[in-house]
Amino acid sequence: MTFLDKKDVNQYSPLTLAFLGDAVYEQLVREKIVLTANMPVGRLHKEAVERVRAAYQSKAVDVILPMLTEDEENIMKRGRNATSNTVPKSSNPVEYRRATGLEALFGYLYLLGNSERIVEIFNTIWYNTEV
Repeated sequence: MTFLDKKDVNQYSPLTLAFLGDAVYEQLVREKIVLTANMPVGRLHKEAVERVRAAYQSKAVDVILPMLTEDEENIMKRGRNATSNTVPKSSNPVEYRRATGLEALFGYLYLLGNSERIVEIFNTIWYNTEV
């Protein structure tokens, strides 16, 4: 993987960052669940869905906000404020927008190659956000 500098990463739209960040975040959730317990696939899926839902991610934003740098907070706000024409039936628009901001942050950090920061933020979410 070729990583980008901050100037280049900032050229991507927040929704593009969120598109990538969604995959990064979900992979971390799945990995953590698999490494936590060996269970049937149906239960693995149910556990993963609980932590990738917009409502959960919206709560996670409150947990990590105090630890974010100014740049990270700005990226998250850009993602939150990006306009999307669809909101899943399982969430409300406010939760969905906040979740999009969180995913944009993960996409941003991934493109920068900042895996240590991704893991730090993810672990803070995992251990401090109720399912």
